[in-house]
Amino acid sequence: MYLLYSFLTAAGVLIASPYFLFHALRRGQTLGSLRQRFGWGYPPELRAGEGLAIWVHAVSVGELLAVLPLLKRLKDEFPQNRLVISTTTATGQRLARERLPASCAVFYFPLDWSGPVRRALAAARPAMVVVAETEIWPNFLRLASERGVPVAFVNGRLSERSYKRQRRAARISPEVIGGFERRVLSCASLYMMQSDADAQRIVDRGAPRERVVAAGNLKYDLSEAQPGPLAAWLSREIPSVPRGPVFVAGSVAEGEERPILEAFAAIEREWPAALLILAPRKPQHFDSASREIEVHGRAVIRRSALDLAPDGGGSAALSTPGSVLLLDSVGELASLYALADAVFVGGSLVPNGGHNILEPAIAGRVPVYGPSMHNFKEIAERYQEAGAGIEIANAQELAVAWAALLRDPAERARRGAAARALVGRYRGATDDAVERLRGLLASTPSAP
Repeated sequence: MYLLYSFLTAAGVLIASPYFLFHALRRGQTLGSLRQRFGWGYPPELRAGEGLAIWVHAVSVGELLAVLPLLKRLKDEFPQNRLVISTTTATGQRLARERLPASCAVFYFPLDWSGPVRRALAAARPAMVVVAETEIWPNFLRLASERGVPVAFVNGRLSERSYKRQRRAARISPEVIGGFERRVLSCASLYMMQSDADAQRIVDRGAPRERVVAAGNLKYDLSEAQPGPLAAWLSREIPSVPRGPVFVAGSVAEGEERPILEAFAAIEREWPAALLILAPRKPQHFDSASREIEVHGRAVIRRSALDLAPDGGGSAALSTPGSVLLLDSVGELASLYALADAVFVGGSLVPNGGHNILEPAIAGRVPVYGPSMHNFKEIAERYQEAGAGIEIANAQELAVAWAALLRDPAERARRGAAARALVGRYRGATDDAVERLRGLLASTPSAP
């Protein structure tokens, strides 16, 4: 079955290679990064140093942000092991290099074929692999197991939608597909899932029950973002221009720009000097978001074009009535939530499953989001029950929610405090993960 899986994935990549090559280059991945996906051209620091590594894999920006506190703890708690980080996206690579010490090797995760995986394992020399969320690659898990390298999943989740889709596929051939899935899942040593429901779903798919625990969500352990150069500049310039109140629409998916801009237009009727900061989720959508803003007759202030020097001209751009600040950068969004009077978290007005509403909550801001939150279902439900979050369905409801928060500062402060308190209530998953990983390392013979 592994041979058939490898053949099918190879055939799929071969057929779709022109498409993937075009989009990889468009997203900033170089030919060097593609070589790494095939198991060649790794940075020298990946092979440097003595001793075995702890290899942490985080697909992209969201997963990397979730495991940053864990990464710092692993580096402190296991100094005898090198710490190496892989991602799948170029944005994940950039953020990892910005946020992690230079001593941590950063590289691209291999394609799930035997050759690339073997070369990656030989280069990294891991004592243990830690995978953020639930990226299951059959050949990687099999080959790591054959080398005696334990693989642990942290912050694992399996949405109800994905679970049902996978169960339907398994019913086509329970013995073949279901049996293969059980063999694959038995190769991992530990599944630390976010919730009881996630834990039960992965067991139902075939993971050994004794290796599965509901360990909480690492995202609750994020600390409040420290102001970067842009946040510091805006905190000085916004009052002096003046612009305000400030609305931050973060992690915006393609197709959400229009309802956000329509809601903002309604807000401007009451607050004509309001400022909207719009942050697309993916870099490949920066240009399309800029065009959408211009279609609505607004001036676009691109973060990448801002000169933050005292005489850099940014103040003049910010003073243009109705202008929108487009955050076409990576890693700055979290620090801007603290400047906001009201926020919106994207990926939720389109069927994308939502994004992390804890980032504004940590800053004491009331998360406002759309109905598509299946990737953050448990978190969204907690915020709804506590009255600490607001779900909206369209542009009109977004404008109403924003206006209600602005008109009642006391209620806004109360709900913001409740949002922040919820983060504190569910902290601790990082401590638990470190102890479980310590036990896994201690019980596993050193890998070759």
